[in-house]
Formats: sequence, C-alpha cells, structure tokens
Amino acid sequence: MDRVAHGHGHRPWDASGSIDRALWLVVGAWALATLVGVVALWPGAAEPVSDLAAERRVEAEVIAVVRQPCTGTQPSDGVECRVVTVRITSGPTEGDPATLELGVNESKARTQQVDDDLILNVQELADGTIAYTFADYERRTSMLVLTALFIGAVVLLGRWRGVGALAGLAVSVVVLVSFVLPALLDGSNPVSVALVGASVIAFASLYLAHGFNTSTNVALISTLASLATTGVLAWIFVHTATLTGLADESSLFLEALGVTIDPRGLLLAGVVIGSLGVLDDVTVTQVSAVGELRRADPGASTRELARSALTIGRDHVSSTVNTLFLAYAGAALPLLLLFTQIRQGIGDVVVREQVAVEVVRTLVGSIGLVAAVPISTWLAALVSRPPSDALSG
Repeated sequence: MDRVAHGHGHRPWDASGSIDRALWLVVGAWALATLVGVVALWPGAAEPVSDLAAERRVEAEVIAVVRQPCTGTQPSDGVECRVVTVRITSGPTEGDPATLELGVNESKARTQQVDDDLILNVQELADGTIAYTFADYERRTSMLVLTALFIGAVVLLGRWRGVGALAGLAVSVVVLVSFVLPALLDGSNPVSVALVGASVIAFASLYLAHGFNTSTNVALISTLASLATTGVLAWIFVHTATLTGLADESSLFLEALGVTIDPRGLLLAGVVIGSLGVLDDVTVTQVSAVGELRRADPGASTRELARSALTIGRDHVSSTVNTLFLAYAGAALPLLLLFTQIRQGIGDVVVREQVAVEVVRTLVGSIGLVAAVPISTWLAALVSRPPSDALSG
C-alpha cells in the first residue's frame, strides 16, 4: 500500500502491491546495510592533534584607523603601518582599548575600517601584559540574518514541504559534523565513510521533504544507484589521472598537523558527497515528471511514458551540467587568473593538479548526473504503470 505523499507534487501512485513491496524491500535492505556501515565506521573519542582552536579570542570594535611610520622606524624610512585602535567588546577585558599595528600593501583587498567588528587573538606575554592580534572579521550577525532570510524564503514558498526540506538539511549538517568528519579523522576508509554518510543524508532528505511513498522510494533508489556510479567513476579517474589529493592547501595542513588520512580517499569522498545534492534534485524531478505524465495519459505505454519524460530530463541535464561547471569554475577563479597571469596555455593549465581535480569533479559529477536521468525515468515508468500494463512494456 502506498503511503500518503506530501512533497514535490507527489500524489499516491497506482503501483501494484508486489512492485510496492519490492521497492520497500530494496530500500529496507539498503537502510540495513547503511546502519551496519554507520555502526562499523562510527568514530571513537579521538583527541584533537592540535590546540589551535583553543586560542582565546575576543571581539572588538574599530574606533580609529591611521597610517603612520611603523614602530622602530623613522618617517624618512618610508615604512608605513596601519594603526588600528579598537575597543574590546567581549571577555574579561571588555571596554578596554587596544592597538593593532598592521602592514600596508598595494592590494585592493578590504582593510579594517571604523565601526568594523573584529575577532582578535589574545596572548599573554611573559611580563604579564596582554597582546592582541587580528584573527578575522566578526560576521555572525550577517550570517544569522542571511540564514533567517533563507529559512523564511523556503518556508514561504514550500510551506510544509519547505519545512521538511529544512529538516533534511539539518540532518545533513548533523551527519557531516557528527559522523563523516570524525570518522575521516579516526582513520576510516574515506570512500566507505562518504558512501555511508551520503546514504544516510539521502534517506533523511528525501523522506523528510517528499514523504514515505512509492515515488520517493523510486527517487531514493535512483539517487543511490547514480551515486554508486559516480563513486566508481571517481575512483577510476582519480587513480588513472594520478591525482594525489595534495593540491588543496587544507590537505597539506592536515598532513602538517599529523592527521593520518589518505588524501586521495579524501578527494574521492568529496566528489561523492558533493554529487549527492545534484543527483537527488534530478531524480526527484524525473520521478515527479513521470507521475504527472502518467496521470495526464493513463493509457500510455511504459516506453511512451519514458520517452516523454526523457525529453524533460534532457532539458534538465543540459542546464544542470552547466551549473556544475560554473560552480567549480567560480570556486577556482583566483587560481585560473593566476595561471593566466603567468602566461600558461589552457592545455598546460588543465593538466595541473589544482585544475585537474576540478575538471575530474565536474566531468565525473556530470556523467553521474546524466546517468541519473535514464535510471530514474525508466524505473519510475516501470513502477507507475497500471497492473494491466504489466506485460506490455
């Protein structure tokens, strides 16, 4: 029996009882395997290898900025610094003034200005005095406002479906923070961790947003099958392209901190998890399209239904592939500009690991995306056919 649907325009499908049971059997088997994977890979209580996060920090407000000769220099030396005067706004020294001396360069990057809110590192010197150094800008307020706008927009348009989608997003964050990252730091196989974590996220996000029903089962199975395809392709081309996974400075920093993790496995895990969001969008859309086409023409054969839905899928894929490319190109824009400035040809740039990693991400993710369309379309067309069409195909 089909469950009540409440997402993405889904209404109960007229699937036969045997097909419905088969779908729940597949979903249940994958859920059990995922649960076993979570238990097997659950991280232990590992201690951080560095106490960098334990540095004491305080917040401060900029009250004055002037340019003057740096400490220990004369005006004739021509060595200028920006002297930033701040008022501490948190911690035991709240209300006290402090001075930061920062270098001056010709960069167009934003510098500290009056009324800026800053985060400062606090260090107690040997003589007992307190020294402050600039750590970052305080942006908690703006981030909270942006988050509130996002939640409001999703709930306003999606209503209960939007609430379900936000709940799925919350689960995704929890899974990444409480399972995926600690398991990776615990030394577990990165690909296994990524597949298990992505499966948990897929279960939560799809069922919370679209309900426990046959159409969601079809979307979930299609998503996981496409994700497995993406994972296999990523594994093949990360190895054949001889990618080391060390092009990312964060991976090098982890190595320097003594974190024992396979950087190539970490790269693979990133490809798998990064592909999930696009894949479930495509599969849910295709399943929904098949359902609507079936309701519009109940007498259509499975082949006719799949052919019509594939037309929709082609349009979706053509736009989403470009979205993937632009997303990765945007992230790598400073790097591309750097290579352009040192006058390297496009052929030489593409094969450099820093760029090759993004190319592999884009192409592997796009192939997985393309595969998701026929997988979800044909599975949905087969499941949604009336019992009388069981033998006609």
